[in-house]
Amino acid sequence: MAWRGNLSKYLKEVRFLMCQTSPASSTTRSFVEKNYKELKTLNPKLPILIRECSGVEPQLWARYDLGVEKGIRLEGLTEEQISKALQDLVKAGESLKA
Repeated sequence: MAWRGNLSKYLKEVRFLMCQTSPASSTTRSFVEKNYKELKTLNPKLPILIRECSGVEPQLWARYDLGVEKGIRLEGLTEEQISKALQDLVKAGESLKA
């Protein structure tokens, strides 16, 4: 999972949106609890924001250079699929830099 160390190379910000209590956000909450520390350790200067709001659907947003943003809905995804979604956002940032 070497791509995890490249987040700050291709992204300017990562944002997780989720509800604190809804079942729809439970997998996203679990993913953040298990992976935040490693992601932050590998990318200490990258803002990794956790935004909690009652009733919001779980989403993952990436901000790239020049304010370009891409988002992915996370409802119904497994933790593995959330990891793959984050990896896809990193790959998208890599292609924007090329």
